[in-house]
Amino acid sequence: MTGTAPGNGYLAGSNLERVLRAGHFAVTAELGPPQSADAAVIRNKAALLKGLCDAVNITDNQTAIVRMSSIGAGALVLQAGLEPVIQMTCRDRNRLAIQSDLLGAYALGMRNVLCLTGDHQTFGNHPTAKNVFDIDSIQLVRMVAAMRDEGVFQCGDKFTGQEPRFFIGAAAAPFAAPVDFRPYRLAKKIKAGANFIQTQLIYDIEAFKRFMEKVRSLGLHEQAYILAGVGPLKSPAMARYMKENVPGLLVPDALIERMNAAGAPWAGKGKDELTKEERKARAEAWKAEGIQICIELIQEIRTIEGVAGVHIMAIEWEEAVEPITRGAGLLPRPVIAEPVS
Repeated sequence: MTGTAPGNGYLAGSNLERVLRAGHFAVTAELGPPQSADAAVIRNKAALLKGLCDAVNITDNQTAIVRMSSIGAGALVLQAGLEPVIQMTCRDRNRLAIQSDLLGAYALGMRNVLCLTGDHQTFGNHPTAKNVFDIDSIQLVRMVAAMRDEGVFQCGDKFTGQEPRFFIGAAAAPFAAPVDFRPYRLAKKIKAGANFIQTQLIYDIEAFKRFMEKVRSLGLHEQAYILAGVGPLKSPAMARYMKENVPGLLVPDALIERMNAAGAPWAGKGKDELTKEERKARAEAWKAEGIQICIELIQEIRTIEGVAGVHIMAIEWEEAVEPITRGAGLLPRPVIAEPVS
């Protein structure tokens, strides 16, 4: 594992790091902050996820839509008794702002950070906003690692007090073009200092096995913990949309056919021809099948050498995490004692 550990042997000592280093199959989940200042939304979502995962990713203006900040939401998650993984994008901040925010996040008790480029602003609700991209995600990983391991700001100035010690994460998109380059880009992030990796959503297990085979041949699984991204489908339409419109996502036709089959009792009728009760029953049938598919994907992923855990992205459906983790045999979550400094 890359990085320099202090006397207690941990890079940051976060719960996620402790679980992974103890050899457990880790579980992280995603919590999307609201498009408002309503703290109750965070507390309610945290209550749904508590006890089901080892850490909770707090997205940073996901899909370039303005939401409560990841650090603000992360503080609320800490208060609720969960451990946050704050996401930090290069889209909205320059290196001064990022370092400043990381100092504040560490002071508030946050110990995990996921370094991202960030979706382009043209995808969101402020398409004419000016982007920043002062540094890219690999440079961001390197900067956070230097803050932790060398005690320096990006400019080279030394800290005069406590350095921020984060367990550093980065993202991987195994199926984004050019696919053959993806393992090498992953290698760059790990060399820059990434300690754990969370991948894009995985639906095509055979394609992911081929990616992991290359990862293993490069020895990357021994240098960073790799968590495979998974998420429940809500409907056949969602599955088709992801297959046809989301770059780097592979959704096999067989999964779309399974989702269609789940709604077969209501097939052939338009939305306006179904009663309210029938529409609800169809939606519940689709969701149940989507959860079952996610459970089966996790069970297959657990058999792949080099995968250290899963990252569950339910996308505004946090209620699904409980049946997924329970169905996949991921509960109860391990409890690892906090390190002594």
